Amino acid sequence: MPCQTSPSRRHFLKSTALGLGAVAQFSLGTTAQAAPDASDSPALATFGRIRQIDAGLLNVGYAELGPAEGPAVILLHGWPYDIHSFIEVAPLLASAGYRVIVPHLRGHGSTRFLSPGTFRNGQQAAVALDIIAMLDALKIRKAVFAGFDWGARTADIIAALWPERCEALVSVSGYLIGSREANKAPLPPAAEFSWWYQFYFATERGRAGYEKYRREFARLIWQTASPKWAFDDATFERSATSLDNPDHVDIVIHNYRWRQGLAEGEAVYDDLERRLATGPRITVRSIVLEGDANGAPHVVGDAPFRQKFAGPYQYRLVTGGIGHNLPQEAPQAFTQAVIDVARA
Repeated sequence: MPCQTSPSRRHFLKSTALGLGAVAQFSLGTTAQAAPDASDSPALATFGRIRQIDAGLLNVGYAELGPAEGPAVILLHGWPYDIHSFIEVAPLLASAGYRVIVPHLRGHGSTRFLSPGTFRNGQQAAVALDIIAMLDALKIRKAVFAGFDWGARTADIIAALWPERCEALVSVSGYLIGSREANKAPLPPAAEFSWWYQFYFATERGRAGYEKYRREFARLIWQTASPKWAFDDATFERSATSLDNPDHVDIVIHNYRWRQGLAEGEAVYDDLERRLATGPRITVRSIVLEGDANGAPHVVGDAPFRQKFAGPYQYRLVTGGIGHNLPQEAPQAFTQAVIDVARA
């Protein structure tokens, strides 16, 4: 059952008309029914030209849609996925008047490090600063952030540490900011089992296995994280090519080893990580989404993290067999959440 939004705040996100036929039919309640997925069409959509911009340590590859003068929305993907998780969401938002930016995170797609000597760091603070640097490079002062998995964690961090850059937030699966100290505590066996790949990546055998079988690995994660999503081979391959990035394996392995305290980060991020380890609260307007068939590690309901959201807030459970890759599996529900939180 979905957790109920508190009565004093439930009114802050009321229904808003999109002016888009398919999206306007979507129910705006805290329990949302997903529309049928259209990813099995014979000719898969693409973003077309991918733009590149130097930002911080990276040359970032990103898709941009919508009017340049529109309110900015930054859509952040997870692992092992890519920008095509938003292939239906981005055009819907652009049609509603938003300037939509969909970047490849470090280690994905056409994003590259500017220097071969830069440490291939996957820790959470580094990824968040990549996006802040991208905002600066694009001269975007403030944006709505929306994401899932690594992307939701990155959006949560920006909302918590740089609220002046975050207009509002849509976060799949809630508050995902991590703490290496908290990660030292063992979980019950069933919960540990769901993190099997984290332990695999802790070994050199796991690193070699991911390097050799990254496509097979990604497909397995897609299947287990979204057990009811009937994606086809073409849909998978459209995203899997982004995993061929030359820095991908280094970034992924470092990310999971750093989380477990098995790899060090960089001192330049120490202060940020200390602040994140305290579990800073998020004060911007926020909607948390969750799929009813999410097979990835996640908490049930929002009670475990509800107190982390100190501003106007709503929790929505998206039904219909929706798994971990929520924006691609339920694009109308995700789009509606972004528009609702942006306009509230």
